Amino acid sequence: MHSLIEQVRQEFPFAVPEAEICSGICRGCSKKLLEIVDSELCYWESQLSMQQTPTLGEVSHLAKLCHKVHRVLKRNNLVGS
Repeated sequence: MHSLIEQVRQEFPFAVPEAEICSGICRGCSKKLLEIVDSELCYWESQLSMQQTPTLGEVSHLAKLCHKVHRVLKRNNLVGS
């Protein structure tokens, strides 16, 4: 779970200003999707800091969410391949 969180934090444009995220063609609200992913990551970071161990299903759920959001971000030209 730690490596998944680290990979998502590095790949997704959380630090990009809202004006840049919301410029151009929008095929899905990147801003809202980034907020959802960020809240999930913050939740799991806090759970992991309290020594909570996620189940395989929870890791899989987070990975699927991030994969789907990544596709939208890619369509909106906010991430590479």
